[in-house]
Amino acid sequence: MTGPIGVFDSGYGGLTVLKEIIAELPQYDYIYLGDNARAPYGNRGFETIHSYTLECVQHLFRMGCPLVVLACNTASAKALRTIQQKDLPHIAPDRRVLGVIRPTTEMVGTLTQTGEVGILATQGTVTSESYPIEIRKFFPEVKVHQLACPMWVPLIENNEADSDGADYFVKKYLDQILTEAPNIDTLVLACTHYPILTKKIKQHLPGGITLLSQGKIVAHSLKDYLHRHPEMETRLSKNGEQKFYTTDDPQIFEKLTNIFFGATVKTEKLDVAGGVNC
Repeated sequence: MTGPIGVFDSGYGGLTVLKEIIAELPQYDYIYLGDNARAPYGNRGFETIHSYTLECVQHLFRMGCPLVVLACNTASAKALRTIQQKDLPHIAPDRRVLGVIRPTTEMVGTLTQTGEVGILATQGTVTSESYPIEIRKFFPEVKVHQLACPMWVPLIENNEADSDGADYFVKKYLDQILTEAPNIDTLVLACTHYPILTKKIKQHLPGGITLLSQGKIVAHSLKDYLHRHPEMETRLSKNGEQKFYTTDDPQIFEKLTNIFFGATVKTEKLDVAGGVNC
């Protein structure tokens, strides 16, 4: 039996990661699940995020996914380690769950010349300290500065990424982190929504600062993972198909997919406690 790769996010942002994964690995099948009914995850506690994430991961397992990617920084920060170390050995020892933080942190230190990097993220990811902890494992000499950007996600989801309001809030947060840490030369967009603001960010970002988005990094890391784990690769179905599910209103989800995925996709509503609502 073979099955698709599951891609999970609390909402829409993971679509920016899925888009890059499909571009890198188009031959595989994918199921995307957005837990929009309970989003945002960013301001919730560890136990709640772990519970929500585990429910969705288990549902993707029931839908036949041998491998699930948490394309969500908050879920990766607050739930991934517990799922990998405590849950999987008991509920699904033959399945695997990967996140987006480690692939990003593995390369951050190779890009900075000043030894100082900035992390722009949700409050939940910042509070978790996941990025400083992971970067320290690979590059203990690198100094990490973090800043939550709470206005960026609502701007994007309300299709205001190209507005004057977006300019104001992009400049506000960039000025804040660069005032606090003027030696930063590498800036990580540690929320999968944030690449939608890349154009605006580059307009307000001083020269000489490298801007790092996660989509391509995660896609390349997944390709490498499957190369190193042929026992998992052979369990993945390869028909080039994608299916999309949301725990909220499919019509609302479909309206926003063009922003994040570059195309409008047919979506079904899914009850993570039950099944697909037809």
